[in-house]
Amino acid sequence: MPPHVFADHAAAQPPERGTVDALISQTRRLRGEVDAVRRDAATDHGDAEGRWQRALCDLAVHQLNDLDDHLAQLRDGPPPVGAEPADPTAPEDQDPQRGSLLSRVGSAEWNLLTDEAGWSGELYRILGRDPAAPPLSLDEFPSLVHVEDQPLLTTMVTDCLIDGKPIDGEFRIVRSDGRVRQVHMMGEPVLAADGSTASMWAVLRDVSELRRSQRVVRESHDSLQRRRDIARTEHRLAVELQEAVLPPWRGSLRFPHGGPGPLDLAAHYLPSSTSSLVGGDWYDAMELPDGHALLSVGDLTGHGVAVTSGMAMLLGALRGMAVAGSPPGQLMGWLNQLLDATAQPALGSAVCCRYDPATRLLTWAQAGHPAPLLFREGAGGVLTPPSGVLLGATSGATYGQAEEQLRPGDLLLLHTDGLVPRRDRDTATGLLLSLASRFSGARTAQDCVRVVVEEFGEAPREDDACLLVARI
Repeated sequence: MPPHVFADHAAAQPPERGTVDALISQTRRLRGEVDAVRRDAATDHGDAEGRWQRALCDLAVHQLNDLDDHLAQLRDGPPPVGAEPADPTAPEDQDPQRGSLLSRVGSAEWNLLTDEAGWSGELYRILGRDPAAPPLSLDEFPSLVHVEDQPLLTTMVTDCLIDGKPIDGEFRIVRSDGRVRQVHMMGEPVLAADGSTASMWAVLRDVSELRRSQRVVRESHDSLQRRRDIARTEHRLAVELQEAVLPPWRGSLRFPHGGPGPLDLAAHYLPSSTSSLVGGDWYDAMELPDGHALLSVGDLTGHGVAVTSGMAMLLGALRGMAVAGSPPGQLMGWLNQLLDATAQPALGSAVCCRYDPATRLLTWAQAGHPAPLLFREGAGGVLTPPSGVLLGATSGATYGQAEEQLRPGDLLLLHTDGLVPRRDRDTATGLLLSLASRFSGARTAQDCVRVVVEEFGEAPREDDACLLVARI
């Protein structure tokens, strides 16, 4: 135990027992509440946020355990002189005092006049020393310290003994069993009656578990931050790629090679409200070399950069094959083969239309996709779909074609699943068809898109969606 005279203050009097008991009760109640939060915290080690939450709870419980032990010793006072310390060589998981203050905090005093040393039994436990062995002198003590930390300890002790500075620092000690422990040391010079330094007293605390918990919190937080940074980067790349592939049409697709007039087009993409990731939905329209128009919408399953890249690849292939003159049914068959042959197979749905402006004939095919909606003279209906399974679902699938004769003033609406949130396909189709009267009063395709977005754009949607409107 330390002498009653210190360098800068006298020994404090012990606090009232009842006050400390009240603090202990509050600490234990708070520890129980934190422990309940820890049990409810996410435990999926594959989830960075869950690991960070769990690590924070573990650290908080660990610190509250330490506080409880400190208060208990403050209430009960130091162990009686001659009490047997715990066996420093016993495995910690077999030590009945493991986790208590007595197994983590010890004290020492080094007499500078007699070169004698006195260690508490707890300090033997921390350092892994035989309690029967004599305590090490101040010159011998650094031999227990990790070689990289010995200069730090020497500096702290020198400053304390020569300049009277308090010791407050951490270093690693290497136990006789080879284990390395982190120790926090606080100490002061003890003055003789004439004001000279007679000895040095120190308290050493094993903070290995505390530092481990703090390191876990720090590492899990860093991992969570990295994942968030990666997610933000992936989202930005996916959005940029999507915007490059899906330009927002607000105008007409004109046919310089012939035809009775322009095809009024408008399109819109609606993101998911439950995910920050961009999906694989697309819309597209282009004039072909023979003067026909290609209209298509589709959806590649999944979200993220990989799916958006796959969508861009699929759309590029579709355009290239359409320019070569392939009819819609054959286009669907080749897209199916393309998805089936990719390194990471995926599923997709699509509808592809070829429109001849000279005859106003629409030829189309679909692959497990909602059929186009046709609005004419204030009424709407669903085009009868030809046969066609999902893209990538089976090898060698064949896709049928259907034809529809369009008239001036007709409006064609192509869309992906999820345009009408939280509805099955039949119900969603019915709600879209109910907009026929409002479409008949619209002057442009963009006005029609605006009607759809005003009706369904604000509702929470679990998946992204897009629509393409063409007016003859």
